[in-house]
Order: sequence, then C-alpha cells, then structure tokens
Amino acid sequence: MPAAPMTPESLPLRDIHLPPAISWWPPAPGWWLLLFGVVLLITAIYLVRQQRQRRHLRRLALSQLDELERQYDEHTNPRQLLQGLSRLLRQAAQLHFPQSNCAGLVGEAWLDFLDQRPNDKSFSQGDKSFSQGVGRLLADGPYLPLNTEIDSAALLSLCRNWLKQLPPAPKPQRRPR
Repeated sequence: MPAAPMTPESLPLRDIHLPPAISWWPPAPGWWLLLFGVVLLITAIYLVRQQRQRRHLRRLALSQLDELERQYDEHTNPRQLLQGLSRLLRQAAQLHFPQSNCAGLVGEAWLDFLDQRPNDKSFSQGDKSFSQGVGRLLADGPYLPLNTEIDSAALLSLCRNWLKQLPPAPKPQRRPR
C-alpha cells in the first residue's frame, strides 16, 4: 500500500515553545564576586582611613617637636625648651596610652614611664635614657640655674625617638547616651 502523501495539516507538529524567562534571583557568580569586591573595597578604605587618622597624632607631635627645636635655636632658652618637651611628651603619652594613668606621674615615676618602650625593637630593654641619661633633664630642669648649658641635641633626639616609636592612638571611647 502506498504511503499517503504528507500534507502540512497531517504532520504531527506543535508550535514553538519558548524557554521560561531567566529570573533575577539567584544572581550569577560574577555578581556575587562583584558584590564581595565592593564590600571588601569599602572595608579596606574605612580601615586605612581610621589608621591614618590615628597616626596623625604622632605626626602632629613630631611637628610640634620641630617647632620647639626651632624656637630653642632662635632664643636659646633651656627652661622654655624643657617645659615644652615635658608638656609635649605628657600630652602624647596621655593620647597614646589613655589606660596607663600617666597624667599624674611626676619625677622618677614619670621618667620610668618614659623609659618603657613596648613597641620599639631598636631600644634595648635595659635602656634608661630618661631616668639615668640625658632625659633626666626633664625632671631636673625646673631646678637648674638659669645659665645652665644642656645637651639639647641629645635631648631632642631622645624625645624624637620616643615620639616616633609611639603606637597609633587607640580609638576614642564613645560616650554612652
């Protein structure tokens, strides 16, 4: 028996079916990587900015030390230099070590505090440059005669090294509301 001729109506064809629309959730892996990268970038920018702000205090103290040195070179007043250095070191210590209660330290206790160098590897642990060296002038300075010569270069170098080794200032504590 001969086969019946094929006509378009007799063919078992169905209409074209389109695939379902692509949903927006869950996103493709590339979008997850982009989101992770943006969050990582924002976090890194925030942390770097915080670190730079906390190190700014150390740079400010070093610039004040340079100003004290310039004033001493101009006026050669040892008492003014010693008062300025003592005030500068005390302010820096209070900002960088707020938990140490160093504000009330005077005399030997203050010099012993300055001899402590928790983050500096270049100084030996037995170094007592403040309590037994040239830094002793910070405690004895107010009692020296007016025309006393001091080793200002060594004292300024010692103070500069102490300021340079300061750790970044801790985050300020927020006050409860």
